[in-house]
Amino acid sequence: MKRSRVILIATILAILCAVLPLACMLYLSWTRAVSEEQTRLTQYAERAIARANISFIEIRSALHAIEPLKLPPCSDAHIARMRQLTVNTRSVEEIGYFRNGFLQCTSWGRTSQRVAITPPDFVTADGLEVTLRMLPVITQSNPMTSVQYGSHNVLAVPSRFADVIVDPGIQLATATDQGFVLGEQNAPDPMLVRDIIANPVNGVDDSYLIATARSFGLIAIAIEPRNFLSKRLRQEQLLLLPVGIVVAMLLVGALIWGVRRRLSPLGELSLAVKRAEFVVHYQPIIELASGRCIGAEALVRWRRPDGTMVRPDLFIPLAEESGLILPITDQVIRSVVSELKALLVSDRGLHIAINLSADDIKSGRALNSVAAALLHTGIEPQQIWLEATERGFMDVNSARVTLTNARSTGYAVAIDDFGTGYSSLSYLQTLPLDALKIDKSFVDTIGTDSATSSVTRHIISMAKTLGLGIVAEGVETQEQADYLRKHRVEYVQGWLYAKAMPAADFIAYYRLNRARVPQVPEDEDDGLARP
Repeated sequence: MKRSRVILIATILAILCAVLPLACMLYLSWTRAVSEEQTRLTQYAERAIARANISFIEIRSALHAIEPLKLPPCSDAHIARMRQLTVNTRSVEEIGYFRNGFLQCTSWGRTSQRVAITPPDFVTADGLEVTLRMLPVITQSNPMTSVQYGSHNVLAVPSRFADVIVDPGIQLATATDQGFVLGEQNAPDPMLVRDIIANPVNGVDDSYLIATARSFGLIAIAIEPRNFLSKRLRQEQLLLLPVGIVVAMLLVGALIWGVRRRLSPLGELSLAVKRAEFVVHYQPIIELASGRCIGAEALVRWRRPDGTMVRPDLFIPLAEESGLILPITDQVIRSVVSELKALLVSDRGLHIAINLSADDIKSGRALNSVAAALLHTGIEPQQIWLEATERGFMDVNSARVTLTNARSTGYAVAIDDFGTGYSSLSYLQTLPLDALKIDKSFVDTIGTDSATSSVTRHIISMAKTLGLGIVAEGVETQEQADYLRKHRVEYVQGWLYAKAMPAADFIAYYRLNRARVPQVPEDEDDGLARP
């Protein structure tokens, strides 16, 4: 992924990390405020239900106490009894006696007016006939609720059915399941009450917060204007927003840390190793005398997901320094076996050179990786050439053990980039090597007046004295090739012959080269075998 794209995505994520926790805390504050207010309203509704039930119990008790009539109707004793029950029962304002459908007397005394009984709006399960909002004829007071049982009825103030203490602005209504409103407080909107009774749910809309409670065939509704939430909402925000700010800071900080790691060269390289973004290109190795391709050097390339390539000199040093070169080497080994297995098995004269890091030479672990990769493939160890840079020889004793084990297994061993590191003639004499590769920097001096132009000749002479095969790297001109041929260098590689190429291209190149260049007898074809 391109750096600019990573930065863009990180910026978007940073905004989300900053905004989402605060948005979540704001939403949670709102949810908690609504929930707590609804809990409070529900408690009011439940108290109203309880108050309505108490009123019905008191009215029922008063009516059952006066019925059946055991005293002469409308006698002084009868009126006194009704008056006593009225005074002693909080929910009862007046008790009346009816005969033949007309009022005869009340707890106030006998009546001379002709008052007919009012038809009930509904009848309770236990036979109480309830008439809502009737206007008493005698007192002509505010509308009352009439409850009839037998020949007696009770008048009650409607607010008795919702008589609980509530905060200012809280509206209450108590009704039956059938929708008959028994009592209310603070004048709730009748249409709103009717709609809630038809669909009794808790919730909040644009104007109100609503809670309901149900019990014994009754429903109580508590309503609060939505703007009443402001105070509780501010309390919740003061509590939760600091938490959101802390979480946002932690997330943004973690994101910045992660992005910095991701955008750092080491971070990108680590991610590339996990994603196995490394591919292998193969640079042909040419037998200089015949022009025949006898093998190739496996060169690792880092191909990003967008297809761009990262030059080896930009990541190999970092990989070696960080230890990531080890899994990269393993990927290279697996790729070589996977991509060239068929060709290596079909042509035993083909050799592939694999570069080992200094850590691989010191520990010897790469030998196990190569052995595991070759197992059951049919590829011969003699077809694998292991190349080690001079940095791998700093610990001479460990290097000697690794190289000895490699050669005993059958691998050929070469020292790569000779003359650019720490090697000395004494090292070359004591290490078990098969070949020496002349670094491109020395090949470039051929035919020039450079102060190091004579070094190439001395390296060739020294290698031949030690009995080592020679491979010249970076051959780009015919003059260089002629010079190397004149000094009997066996093998070359470089752009004069072919650039490093993907496996499919190399296979095609190799087959074309073998078809064009005559095959030498097998006993003369030592390929990359030891001199």
